[in-house]
Amino acid sequence: MKIGYRTIKTAIGTGLSIGVAQWLGLEFYASAGIITILCIKTTKKRSYRSAWERVFACLIGMVLAAVLFELLGYYPWTMALILLLLIPIDVYLKITEGIITSTVIILHFYTLKQVNAEIIWNELALIVIGVGFALLVNLYMPNVEKDLKKYQCKIEQNFKKIMNEISNYLREGDSDWDGREIMETAQLLKEAKTLALREMENHPQDKGDYFRYFEMRERQFEILERILPLVSSLDVCCTQGRIIAGFMDRLADAIHPGNTANIYLEELEEMRKGFKQSPLPTNRQEFETRAALFHFVKEMKRYLMIKRDLAKDIRKEKEKRS
Repeated sequence: MKIGYRTIKTAIGTGLSIGVAQWLGLEFYASAGIITILCIKTTKKRSYRSAWERVFACLIGMVLAAVLFELLGYYPWTMALILLLLIPIDVYLKITEGIITSTVIILHFYTLKQVNAEIIWNELALIVIGVGFALLVNLYMPNVEKDLKKYQCKIEQNFKKIMNEISNYLREGDSDWDGREIMETAQLLKEAKTLALREMENHPQDKGDYFRYFEMRERQFEILERILPLVSSLDVCCTQGRIIAGFMDRLADAIHPGNTANIYLEELEEMRKGFKQSPLPTNRQEFETRAALFHFVKEMKRYLMIKRDLAKDIRKEKEKRS
């Protein structure tokens, strides 16, 4: 059994909020702990948004409850009417996370069968204490850069493996590769993007370089998935197939965070020109092979341009900051 940092923060924050509310002699002091639990999210940004929604929704709920309970009485159908008004208002204002918290506050009014300044201050104090301790304990967020680098390294290794297998197939005409890296890379990219987004939300000064990097690899991976059936349709005995195999080997060796795309774009253009100058196809098989070759060159050009464009964007941002 593993206890995560969020569980620890939730336990500490809840205990502190309940303890302080009880020490101050507030009614329904345990509700401060409930508010704390609800406000602790996986990122600082989400916690701030959740806190804002709950405070705003509670204020709206308190106004509705104070007016309707005093006008119509403390009856179950009055409670139902309040919720019929409160929920659509919260949805319209996009503060739906505050529905549960505001309902708890309204139920306090219903239980006490009265609304006065003392009760209102009691509820406001519960909200402030619950939200305050949630934001306080959520100030700490562990640095996940080490994990992001691990994802980056593993994804690059899988890219290299996929390219090497494409190259081997073009040379040998057969392969016993089980394609495990395809499924694994798709899952790694999904997990890496989620983690990078969380890191970006926890540290506003982060420009999202890791997130953009994994987005770039995801787009490149889609191209690799598209060219796999294309490569399998090539006549492995053709000279062009062996040229492509050599190109894929060199490209695989150059997979890293740095920008070497321009070098391989130039090589790819020379390859395209060479294919264009080859003798015209004499039969259907040669025609299909030639078409597949040009399609391959087009897809790999897109693959390399994705990396080049990201490097350009990062360089421009650094120039603006400096």
